[in-house]
Amino acid sequence: MEKKIGVYICTGCGIGDALDIEQFSGVATSDFSVPLCKTHPNLCSREGAQLIQDDIAGEGVNTVVVAACSPRVMYDVFSFEGVVLERVNIREQVVWSQPAGEEDTQMMAEDYLRMGITKASRMDLPEPYKPEQEMSREVLVVGGGITGMTAALEAADAGYSVVLVEKEAELGGFQKNVSFKVTFPYKDVTANDLSGLVEAVGRNENIKVYTGAKVEKIAGGPCVFDATIRQNGSTAEHKVGSVVLAAGWKPYDPEKLDKKLGYGASPNVITNVQFEELGKSGKIARPSDGQAVRNVAFLQCAGQRDPAHLPYCSSVCCFTALKQAVVIKQQDPDANVFVVYKEMRTPGQGEDFFRKAQQEGVIFIRSQDPTVVTSGGRLSVEALDELLGDTVLLDNLDLVVLATGMVPMTAFGDEFKAQKKEGEEEIQVPADAIRVSDILNLEYRQGPEIPALQYGFPDSHFICFPYESRRTGIYPAGPVRRPMGIAASEEDAAGAAMKAIQCMELTMKGAAVHPRAGDMSYPEFFMQRCTQCKRCTEECPFGAINEDEKGNPLPQPTRCRRCSVCMGACPERIISFKNYSVSMIGDMIKSINVPDEYEEKPRILVLACENDAYPALDMMGLRRMTYNAWVRVIQMRCLGSLNLVWIADSLSKGIDGILLLGCKHGDNYQCHFVKGSELASIRLSKVRETLDRLVLESDRVRFETVAITDYDKLPALLDEFAERLVEIGPNPYKGY
Repeated sequence: MEKKIGVYICTGCGIGDALDIEQFSGVATSDFSVPLCKTHPNLCSREGAQLIQDDIAGEGVNTVVVAACSPRVMYDVFSFEGVVLERVNIREQVVWSQPAGEEDTQMMAEDYLRMGITKASRMDLPEPYKPEQEMSREVLVVGGGITGMTAALEAADAGYSVVLVEKEAELGGFQKNVSFKVTFPYKDVTANDLSGLVEAVGRNENIKVYTGAKVEKIAGGPCVFDATIRQNGSTAEHKVGSVVLAAGWKPYDPEKLDKKLGYGASPNVITNVQFEELGKSGKIARPSDGQAVRNVAFLQCAGQRDPAHLPYCSSVCCFTALKQAVVIKQQDPDANVFVVYKEMRTPGQGEDFFRKAQQEGVIFIRSQDPTVVTSGGRLSVEALDELLGDTVLLDNLDLVVLATGMVPMTAFGDEFKAQKKEGEEEIQVPADAIRVSDILNLEYRQGPEIPALQYGFPDSHFICFPYESRRTGIYPAGPVRRPMGIAASEEDAAGAAMKAIQCMELTMKGAAVHPRAGDMSYPEFFMQRCTQCKRCTEECPFGAINEDEKGNPLPQPTRCRRCSVCMGACPERIISFKNYSVSMIGDMIKSINVPDEYEEKPRILVLACENDAYPALDMMGLRRMTYNAWVRVIQMRCLGSLNLVWIADSLSKGIDGILLLGCKHGDNYQCHFVKGSELASIRLSKVRETLDRLVLESDRVRFETVAITDYDKLPALLDEFAERLVEIGPNPYKGY
């Protein structure tokens, strides 16, 4: 479209006092010949916003540049439909972080305005993506346990059609094997009856149930998923909008436990799961001979919180032991019941049931390393009681119950196999690789299942992305996401159903989901220049790009999270967004005014991740923390969108140093786009090699990880980098 740009400068919040506004406005009117440039003392007020609206309606302004506060605030005020909008941050990152009235402060503000107008002039209004296929609002729930049934009911009650797939012949999942439960107010043990929930699912007209079935294939993306379900030798096809993965869990294999725990040495050493199976007979009896149990020991953390077995806590085992201990006491009040624990973990109202067990006469022994002794038909436990400081012997036991942990159905332990082609040798599987499974069977270039974090749990990030996975539109819930009990699973199911609905509604509008929720842009590919290098398909953190047999990328835009990692990966620069592209950022860099070396005013370009680094820079301004005035910041969607041409553009422009501020990567990563920060770091290592070969100091380009909470460390970091550039000397390309 033909651009008519309007520049609007706020003079409030100290901006007018810190800057020469007339000179500042001249950047727009003189340097860029912008026909409309206005100032206002309070641009975010009703009158200020109306000033812009009037120019849009009356003057035909279709591209608005607002020079005021950070784009992270007042976004509801500065929102104009059908208009290209660019926010220039001269409050937090200029006048609140630099001395008022100084030349360097003025130059910084003017550079930001140049970059903002340049970007706005290159931007086009995003057009929402609308797939050619008919879009679906049907939710597929995989797993018919408590989590799956709850998610199905929540979505159905919200008015959405649901397809529920359960691999077993009946609904109920693992809970069919559980005899006892404790519910609010956590005072009594009752029989575990699932019939009410199963009946509610069965009579809900919005839910189509497949039992004894499996998902054979899922292709496409949100709102255009094609799901193939196999049942009894026949198949059914469903157009699906989103997926809730509620595949559940399985108990850790007790055969793998340390021998000193006694499993297999006596039939009377059982697991907490086997205890529930004993309860189905109506009375807990000794497995060896069916006799009554009068002396019982429960050993907690059997293989859990142990790097050799399950390194994590399974969350529910302490509460399960309390429940089962109370069952024994209610069956025989005179029975001797011991719970040998490392730490008792009964959060929330679970503490009430802990007191209940104490009142029933259950004895608790804190010991880190108990041993089960089986000798001459006798069963006993030796444990160092940490509170008494003495070893105790629990002798003549009828039953020892081991608290084995929860393993997600997406994890297969030693059965994991890498995806490999025929004829290849077995390869070492990296920690974050996608394992072979048989649950979702996704037709994704990057594998058939959802990638996991640690221990096989298919979460995207437990801090930043509850319910999210690394596959857009697919939401794990319940114990497949993390260890949890019934109450937490029901809550988790409702959350996943909500996310599934939210995903469909946003996708229907052509908008992105979390973390760039509402973003209407999407990647466009100029295929004429594609070299089939496959970097975009390999590096996309969300599997949003498949490829054909020749290696050509096949974008699936409804899967896209708009991180732009593919844009940074592409060496031919064929991928762009209407409001974010390689050439656009390159032009912004070129618009920075770089003084010659004799003015002794170096320039530092900071490419900052929008999720942590950029907010941290804002936080410095909010706290009036000052930093080096040579800095010029460009906000990145993700540092993974870094294209190496920007480094070349910066150095050829004469910019003295480039600082990349990204999120922490590695095992406990903080990157909102999973691998973006890590990919930027890898790309930067290649740049350093090139700089060294050109005898151009590699110290001019640096990568640092920054969390939003690190704002207090940033001034020193920026100042130290500036000092290092002074030591190195001016960029030799300055002035050319």
